Amino acid sequence: MWNDMFVLALPVIEKILRPIVVYLALVVLLRIFGKRELAQLNPFDLVVLLSLSNTVQNAIIGNDNSVSGGLIGAFTLLAVNYVVVRFLFKHRRLDQIVEGKSTTLIDRGKVVQKNLARELMSHAELLTVLHRQGFADVDEVKQCVLEPSGTFAIKRKDPPQSDIQYADLVKRLEGIDTRLAVLAGGKGA
Repeated sequence: MWNDMFVLALPVIEKILRPIVVYLALVVLLRIFGKRELAQLNPFDLVVLLSLSNTVQNAIIGNDNSVSGGLIGAFTLLAVNYVVVRFLFKHRRLDQIVEGKSTTLIDRGKVVQKNLARELMSHAELLTVLHRQGFADVDEVKQCVLEPSGTFAIKRKDPPQSDIQYADLVKRLEGIDTRLAVLAGGKGA
């Protein structure tokens, strides 16, 4: 039993190299296939990512199902990720090449259809993203950018000047109302 749990079926160097190769391949593949996989998962994307993890499992561990082999593989993945993230942090230009650029999906309140198509997003999916952020419609959005990390940066349109003036007028009237109530209360005493 102990032999099956801790004795490696593969050489240690192979246990280290397998996760590195798989890690680099997955980074390249996710970069090629775009930010959409990171941005939001529809049921199809979720199935692909779950299947992907199961597919590469054997490539990472090989024929070794020992605890030691699994721990070496996990440690190697975490270590490689740590090194890559630190390296890219110090080399911003290379980071931009690896991660890609931001994509503007809404600019000055108008949907940029070619960018939406390039990211393989439908108008309905964009609306879902906006609704999750508290926007009722595209008309409320000044700009929506899909960042390389898969997050959405959304800027609200400034309210029309008439709305601002109306809110200011209501605030002033409430202030006058409060002062009148204080004056009326002071005379009755």
